[in-house]
Amino acid sequence: MSSGVSNKSAVQDDARADFDGDTLHEECGVFGILGHSDAAAVTALGLHALQHRGQEAAGIVTFDSDQFRSERHMGLVGDHFTQQETIDNLKGPYAIGHVRYSTTGEAALRNVQPLFAELDGGGIAICHNGNFTNAMTLRRQLIKDGAICQSTSDSEVVLQLVARSREPKIVDRFIEAISQMEGAYSLVALTRKKLIGARDPFGIRSLVLGDLNGAPIFASETCALDIIGAKFIREVENGEVVVCTPGGIESYFPFGKRRARPDIFEYIYFSRPDSILAGQSVYNVRQEFGRVLARESAVEADVVVPVPDSGVPAALGFARESGIPFELGIIRNHYVGRTFIEPTQQIRTLGVKLKHSANRMQIEGKRVVLVDDSLVRGTTSLKIVQMIRDAGAKEVHFRLASPPIKFSDFYGIDTPVREKLLAAKYDLEGMRNYIGADSLAFLSIDGVYQAMGHENGRDNENPQFTDHCFTGDYPTPLTDLSDDVDTRQAPRLVETG
Repeated sequence: MSSGVSNKSAVQDDARADFDGDTLHEECGVFGILGHSDAAAVTALGLHALQHRGQEAAGIVTFDSDQFRSERHMGLVGDHFTQQETIDNLKGPYAIGHVRYSTTGEAALRNVQPLFAELDGGGIAICHNGNFTNAMTLRRQLIKDGAICQSTSDSEVVLQLVARSREPKIVDRFIEAISQMEGAYSLVALTRKKLIGARDPFGIRSLVLGDLNGAPIFASETCALDIIGAKFIREVENGEVVVCTPGGIESYFPFGKRRARPDIFEYIYFSRPDSILAGQSVYNVRQEFGRVLARESAVEADVVVPVPDSGVPAALGFARESGIPFELGIIRNHYVGRTFIEPTQQIRTLGVKLKHSANRMQIEGKRVVLVDDSLVRGTTSLKIVQMIRDAGAKEVHFRLASPPIKFSDFYGIDTPVREKLLAAKYDLEGMRNYIGADSLAFLSIDGVYQAMGHENGRDNENPQFTDHCFTGDYPTPLTDLSDDVDTRQAPRLVETG
């Protein structure tokens, strides 16, 4: 089997890089429900609400007291799980589901979650948001010991470890398995009698517990509860394993109590604005980022323009704090998908115009403040700056509602390698010159923490959040990056179905 790619695939990859390579790509989203007559339909709705966390693939596994049923597909939730025939195939009152953007393992059907395995004592399905930083090391040892891996997903390592555990109870086997994992994760697992949710010891990835008419629910965000009319109960705590059965809910803390360090990017970019994290409205926090940014980097201007959609709340906060009028000076085309077309080079050079268009009447002759959530490679930002200039702006000032991203992520966010991060290559003036703005400023790291309610900024001795992309402070070991680990990808199985 060849591990190479065809010219057609290469063209598609180039197109993806051109259109989507300058953003922080989504992680994944998980959902699970126990004891509901319409479990599959409810799960599909929950996944709809979590679609922003991954648009590559979606899957649902159910259990009907007799057998597990699975539907996994490449594409959006609405492409497959709005069909009654599909939902009818997913019988049973127990269900878990997943939306995926691949951060480990190639984009192939065999990597679409939930993953399922038949074990001694019964089947288990599992889905995962995050990234294990020692999965490759463990996987290599498992294969050496005789394991047969059916995917290239790091999530399969958990199934392999559960299968090899000699503990008599499935909960203990599950805990023994995740105790060997490093990195960031929110896990939802389904057995014949149990729905299990688990969060990594630092709580880097998000997971909440809800209730729908007595049926317990796990979801990556509260917006997935809202869409089905479920009640928010609480967040799953960092390092907690929650086990739901028809008889009730039990909690385990196998790692002991630690101070939580949730990922700050959930507030900056990933979570939906209408979600609530740790008691805070994501929308309100993003507005506060903009307010602090306006205080830190004031500029004389005529109009504040967000880079849609993620820059809108911060731009509102910036405008209100600065007193500069807010206008939608950029209109986004929501109907350009990630794969769109196989464009010619001439079309690719148009780049950002496929997704964004200047609203000339709000820009022409004005000094414009552009506000975005973050700056990654800078390739899209320079095109947007030029687009605003072409629309007649007198000046273009770029403001970012987060600090410079100088370090790669290894916890489930698909960031470029460090050499391709603009802030890792240039100082502030170099970045300003690269994107072609009249001025450039970022929200400070202390400003981020102040906007989150920490008046003294970042506690450098005990950071309140996981903020490694800005600081290089990784909270867990990065075992798979050590010099003695072979990080080359194994030859890939090419899937045609």
